[in-house]
Amino acid sequence: MSVKVTFTPNNVAVAASAGEPIVAVAERAGVRIRLGCRAGACGACQVKVGECFIRACISSVPTGQSELAIAV
Repeated sequence: MSVKVTFTPNNVAVAASAGEPIVAVAERAGVRIRLGCRAGACGACQVKVGECFIRACISSVPTGQSELAIAV
């Protein structure tokens, strides 16, 4: 199932697959997410999804959604 992922504040949108790493989706869209350790410990890659902050390096596009907005 394809998920429309929109990166804000620039409103860059790209299609992604559920389970695809958020960092890979951002890279494909040309959106830069700061990376540090790539294991989630440092928090440099923190992005906002809804009201929650997540670490993009260890998170994937969730299943069961047709659209997802990520604030970088």
